[in-house]
Amino acid sequence: MIERHPCVYILASGRHGTLYVGVTSNLLGRLHQHRSGGIPGFTSRYHVHRLVHYEVADTMEAAIAREKQLKNWHRDWKAALIERSNPLWDDLSPSLGLPPFLSS
Repeated sequence: MIERHPCVYILASGRHGTLYVGVTSNLLGRLHQHRSGGIPGFTSRYHVHRLVHYEVADTMEAAIAREKQLKNWHRDWKAALIERSNPLWDDLSPSLGLPPFLSS
């Protein structure tokens, strides 16, 4: 279970939609915050709630470094990264034990 491990993650509003790159040590908790509107801002404003990519890191410092790297990437590079392991941009939340995000 990756619940309490440092990781970087990418959320999307839909296939090839708006992207958000974040870092956390509690991915399940962070996803819940994004989806419940507990974090006002970008993800709630642009309806970016679908987990399309995540990477577990050995340390929080490594996860933060990877987040900074991804945030500096061109959009096309991020899309290619997502599509290598998730070509249909499916919501990966069910693989972590969460229900898929259903837009309202």
